[in-house]
Amino acid sequence: MKKVSMVILLVLTVTPGALILFPSAEGDAGGNANWPQWRGPGSQGVSQERNLPIEWSATKNVLWKTPIPGQGFSQAVIWGNRLFLTTDIEGGPAPADHKAVVHMTGDKEFKHPDWIGADKLHTFELLCLDRDSGKLLWEKAAYEGAVYDHRSRRGTYAGPTPATDGKYVYAYFGSEGVYCYDFEGNLIWKKSLGGIGTMGMGVGTSPVLYGQLLILLCDQEFDGKNSFIVALDKATGQEVWRVKRQVGVSWATPVVVGTKGRTELITSGNEFIISYDPRTGKEWWRMEGLKSHAIATPAVKGDLVIVSSGFPSKIIKAIRLGGSGVLDGTDKIAWTYNKGTAYVPSPILYGDYIYLMSDAGILTCLEAETGKLVYEGGRVPVATQFYGASPVAFDGKILLTCDDGDTFVIRAGPTHEVIGANSIDEPSRTSISISDGRLFIRGEKHLFCIGGKTAKDQ
Repeated sequence: MKKVSMVILLVLTVTPGALILFPSAEGDAGGNANWPQWRGPGSQGVSQERNLPIEWSATKNVLWKTPIPGQGFSQAVIWGNRLFLTTDIEGGPAPADHKAVVHMTGDKEFKHPDWIGADKLHTFELLCLDRDSGKLLWEKAAYEGAVYDHRSRRGTYAGPTPATDGKYVYAYFGSEGVYCYDFEGNLIWKKSLGGIGTMGMGVGTSPVLYGQLLILLCDQEFDGKNSFIVALDKATGQEVWRVKRQVGVSWATPVVVGTKGRTELITSGNEFIISYDPRTGKEWWRMEGLKSHAIATPAVKGDLVIVSSGFPSKIIKAIRLGGSGVLDGTDKIAWTYNKGTAYVPSPILYGDYIYLMSDAGILTCLEAETGKLVYEGGRVPVATQFYGASPVAFDGKILLTCDDGDTFVIRAGPTHEVIGANSIDEPSRTSISISDGRLFIRGEKHLFCIGGKTAKDQ
């Protein structure tokens, strides 16, 4: 596999976002459910709520619809009645003497025909909306100016999803820094992690909260010489620990998994899959990587973690936690599989099954514990593409959102069944957020709050 050929087709629309298993999914004193990070409570895209809406259109069952300036694929994060998301507002031309970072493959300069963005000025914003009304409460320009690197024309500079602990919200923009705001929009701290080269495709990984730490995965370029993972004190932004990584550029957000014996921070990658102690950065174990683009969020079931890639190779590996050293060739590798995965969207593990999805929305269902095939070839009713949003699940349903903004409702379980299809009538590349009986769908120009008719009778 040649690494250059891997990037030629790379479409970084990752909405990969904040990932943790420890904060409560229950929310404030009013009983409102929070969605505090990428893929929500537990980082898995699964909500415990019931009777959520399963029918809508651009007007039907829309409680509110708010215009969002600029462009972004970050998922909305929610705590109580506050909703946060990021966006990139492109301005005029960058200074004539500004040049993006040069990318190398060996001793040759690498250039990609789909690079854009570095010749413009940008404003990276964090927005705060009232969850119940959609009213814009405040917007803050975290960064204004020229950017360090290009991005893919099918991507966005506002790809990483923010994270919140109920007191502060953390927004990450790669080379342009990480920013901490309180709920009133006051800047608490900001920090630069330096230039983070992603072969001109943009940053996709999102911040991870663990205890008093904010953890960021910064895998870079093909050679990985400057790759690292770092933990910051979430109250001050001061560096607590940093570990170098021998891993080339990736866009997958790690997951923190608590087991009986210890807590593990799982990182997916091309060269290596590595588990760390999130408190110290100490390495617990490693194994051979995916040998493909690491974009998908790892899926978790108890002490089992499942990592996957979709391009150029389709690879799924299920690993038992609790190991040490090098796991290759040991019984810690529970099972492997080699087809059915998408390029960008993550699989979803719901109940006893893990559901893999191709770029065309074709589903494969496997037993999570064994990897045994349950079904394959489950199709959505129209020909479409899935290069952005990852699935979400609730109350026996799985929601798949395609790039056109259509969301297909699939009945979870061992038999494939499509039970609904809905559209917001504008493109969408962002995963759905769920809070207090409502769905929040980010389209190309608007954020939609969906409520009303539910799944009670389905």
